[in-house]
Amino acid sequence: MMLGALLCGALAWQVTLLQQRRGLEQTLLVSHRAIQTEIDRFRYLPRVAGEDARIHDALSDPGAPGAIDAANRYLEKIVTQTGAERLYLLDAEGLTLASSNWAEPESYVGHDYSFRPYFTEARATGSGAVYAIGVTTGEPGYFISARVDDLALGVNGVMVVKIDLGPLEQAWAETGQRIAVTDRDDVVFLSSQPGWRYRPLTPLTPETRSRLGASRVYDSAALDQAQPLLTRGSVLLIEDEGRAAILRGTPFENGWRLLIATPLWPAAAAAGATAALVLLAGLLGLGLADLRRHRQRLIALRLRQTEVMERKVRLRTAELAREIEARARVEADLRATQATLVHTEKMAALGRMSAAIVHEVSQPLAAMEATLTAAEFSLSRAPEQTAARLQSARGLIRRMQRMTKHLKNFSRREAAPLSPVPVVEVARSALALTRPRADAAGIQPRFEAPAGDPMVRAGHVRLEQVLVNLLHNAIEAVEPGRGEVTLSIRETGGELVLAVRDNGPGIPEEVLPRMTEPFFSTKIGAEGLGLGLAISFEVVQQFGGRLDIRNHPDGGAEISVILPLLENRNGGEWEAAE
Repeated sequence: MMLGALLCGALAWQVTLLQQRRGLEQTLLVSHRAIQTEIDRFRYLPRVAGEDARIHDALSDPGAPGAIDAANRYLEKIVTQTGAERLYLLDAEGLTLASSNWAEPESYVGHDYSFRPYFTEARATGSGAVYAIGVTTGEPGYFISARVDDLALGVNGVMVVKIDLGPLEQAWAETGQRIAVTDRDDVVFLSSQPGWRYRPLTPLTPETRSRLGASRVYDSAALDQAQPLLTRGSVLLIEDEGRAAILRGTPFENGWRLLIATPLWPAAAAAGATAALVLLAGLLGLGLADLRRHRQRLIALRLRQTEVMERKVRLRTAELAREIEARARVEADLRATQATLVHTEKMAALGRMSAAIVHEVSQPLAAMEATLTAAEFSLSRAPEQTAARLQSARGLIRRMQRMTKHLKNFSRREAAPLSPVPVVEVARSALALTRPRADAAGIQPRFEAPAGDPMVRAGHVRLEQVLVNLLHNAIEAVEPGRGEVTLSIRETGGELVLAVRDNGPGIPEEVLPRMTEPFFSTKIGAEGLGLGLAISFEVVQQFGGRLDIRNHPDGGAEISVILPLLENRNGGEWEAAE
């Protein structure tokens, strides 16, 4: 298995290297054409520009008025139209007479470039070219020169164009390619890798260092301190940040070479990954053979576990069903108990009102008996008085009927659904029910009715019970014969407030938070069950309202029932006010 993995890794190494070499060849061809095309754009510009009469005039008679200025402006215009970086004219001694950057602070005009190879080669052969770092601007560029000759005028000079090849470097860097261009001395002057620039491929000889120093081609590059790139002495391997790389090159343009490199780590990674995958596949095959033996046992174990889990789920489901059923029964019992407590509180209130009710009914009965007796005597003696006495007896009967009707309505159980209820009617009925108790205490409750007939969503009897409880508490809290109890109804902010206020001693502050607790009462020896406010609080919450218990700033206690106010909209339908 190990041998197979190593063989597959070696095969992947060779295949990846072949693919990398082919890619290098293609990239080398494209890059070569790109740089050659860029140079060819300006190759003949110095020779063509040197044929202009303004250039000849500047060479033949530099001191003539306007000659140099005309040449400067001509060169500036040529650079603008062609896109070259600089274009300038040297005289026979290498002194710059005119330049396209004549108006800039770093103008070439007046500088001596006789030491430059492009000047000496153009003087000797008619043309020259060199890549160098500018001694004036410090910016590198490719300098192409052409000799300007006119025997008739005695003109002899050199026209030079400077080309910026920096965009090519930037394009190579953006694509992630490792490309470099070396001169005839194998010094890298263009490269997508900043660390390669101005470094020789191999150590330079003393003669080469001396010649490059004299021509100042790489004036600020410090070639003496630059380390060679080919540290292994081979043209096929190059150290790039500590990693070996494949190097390919092709010669062109004045002894230059275009080099392109790609790191070897992808091939090594492919070989390692392939060997690892083959080894892993073998180990996986062995593992699968072992796993297959355990699979059946695991499946059987899982089936047994599934069966056990299903049995537990069925048991738990049955338990939950029983718990839900028991909870439903408990909730039903609680609702029944609550209804019973409400009814019990009603009966307790009726019991407390019984003495007053007996007095309220016995008085009309006694008066009716006396009236009927008087009517019997006057039937033969004064028939005209008989009708008035019978009418008085009928009024007493109606009074007793109203009382018994209120008692009957108060004592019955009400269905749960809520409906729009006229609040003023409920308030008057509650006042009628508490009137015997109030008369017994010598109190006349006041009723402050609203202007209209507001409606709330509630239960008629339950709301009546709440008001009766609040009125009874207020009557019991005041001094008999001198107390004041007021039931007021007012609207505020889309809500209706039914407030019962008394002028009694009020409620102690420490007791206020416990007023709605069941079976809590501040009355010593009271007849009630201590459920009045607790039931009232629960009933008001069922109506969607709230119960506000507080001491009034002017004295006494005030308990308010606050409910959402209904408005009549859409053809008689009642909706909550906004």
